[in-house]
Amino acid sequence: MRTQIAGWRSCRAVVAGALCAVALVVVVALGTSAGGSGGGYTVRALFDDAGNVIPGEDVKVDGVKVGTVGSVTPTPDAKAAVVLKIENPGFQDFRADASCIIRPQALIGEKYVDCLPTQPRVEGTPLPPPLRLIPAGEEGAGQRLLPVVNTHSPVDVDLLGDITRLPERQRLAILINEFGAGLAGRGSDLNAVIRRANPALQELEKVLTILAKENKVLTDLAVEGDRAIAPLAVDRGKLADFITQSKTVAQASANHAHAIGENFADFPAFLEKLGPAMERLGRFAQETTPTFTDLGIAAPGINQLFKSIPPFSRSSEAFFKSLGATAKTSGPALRAVEPLLGLTQSLGKTAKPFAGNFSGLLTSLRDTGGLERLLDFIYLGTGSVNGYDALGHFLRAEIGGGSCLTYTIAPSPTCKGTFIGGASAARASAASASTSVVMERTLAVLKGMTPAQATAAYPGATAAEGGGGAAAPTVGVPSTSTPQPVGGAAAGTTYYAPVEEGSEANGMLLNYLLGN
Repeated sequence: MRTQIAGWRSCRAVVAGALCAVALVVVVALGTSAGGSGGGYTVRALFDDAGNVIPGEDVKVDGVKVGTVGSVTPTPDAKAAVVLKIENPGFQDFRADASCIIRPQALIGEKYVDCLPTQPRVEGTPLPPPLRLIPAGEEGAGQRLLPVVNTHSPVDVDLLGDITRLPERQRLAILINEFGAGLAGRGSDLNAVIRRANPALQELEKVLTILAKENKVLTDLAVEGDRAIAPLAVDRGKLADFITQSKTVAQASANHAHAIGENFADFPAFLEKLGPAMERLGRFAQETTPTFTDLGIAAPGINQLFKSIPPFSRSSEAFFKSLGATAKTSGPALRAVEPLLGLTQSLGKTAKPFAGNFSGLLTSLRDTGGLERLLDFIYLGTGSVNGYDALGHFLRAEIGGGSCLTYTIAPSPTCKGTFIGGASAARASAASASTSVVMERTLAVLKGMTPAQATAAYPGATAAEGGGGAAAPTVGVPSTSTPQPVGGAAAGTTYYAPVEEGSEANGMLLNYLLGN
């Protein structure tokens, strides 16, 4: 009997050792999985309560499975450490504002973990830092730590129903009595647990926190809202009338619901046609922009024009009245001119050939330069006949009719002119020789010689120095002769008293020009 007992004891020792070895292997495997040494992305989420959460349950993000629950273990501070193995690479980036909540997955009490890797934010806002990596030497080394303040453990409805039963109600009373002593002085911890157990309270706290941060904006909103509502309060009668009219419009729209429905049915086709029309309108706007820009620049001048039109109209009123009075007066005269118009018409018909020929003549003169040549002839002919120098105009040539057109020293028997006053031929010859000497000397003086040089160059006696002519005064001696009419006693009323030749070229030149 003792042998059997001893054998049984040894057998139990062997079985216990085997079970211990198996348990050690399981613990090592779970520890390896929980520690994240497998190379995956694991999150160590701390919950106040993880009831009915078992390894292998789903981890979801917005209803999509992204991983599974690796293990559930208690912590020294009476929390539940749930290791979440995130298998989807797109969600392996939990941030410091991540949150997880335990939710029921089926009516039989099965649970899953619903997580949010980061909170929604405005586009462009920087992301919070990643979850803290648990260092080596601590429990869960290599895992990402999600603190208990970021998790929620709601109380299920079935548990609330269970406490209404008599045994559970008595047990709850016993627990509350026992917890009273255990929770004494830990009101803040109990408050935190209750808030985490009710997500609605936690979300409300977030909302209140946001409102507290935006209290100045809310104050400004209230002030500006008061300013915006104040005019409406002053015109509340109009606002009430607007609401009443809106009611009338709504009733009328309801009565024509079918027509409005047809309009909305045609609205897509209208929009399809409106698109190209708006494109054309846009191109038209681009093309007309320079025009309207110039119009804007010219707008002040246009405004001034329209401002000046009324004074101009008032000032032109008197003109049109005067024009009307003039029309009344000139009307009979114009009617009286009507016969003259008929005569003018017949004259125009008669003068048409002459006008055509005259037009052709003028056209020919214009095209061939005949008018310019005629003017040249007049100008050059006048210049060749009428000379001009420092002393004034003098006549180079004289056109005369008759047989005395050839210049000769001796008179011609056929010429009946009496240019020398009826003198004899010999006296005329002497006078001609004297005149020739005077001419030569005069031309020499005109070319630049002095009178003394001209006299020396062309010697000879002149009519004034002796011979057949009247005696001329001696050089340097004042003349005692009386003034004679230029050209003879019957030549006119211009008198010239000859002076000595010592006064440069004046004496000889004037004698030549005046015919003395």
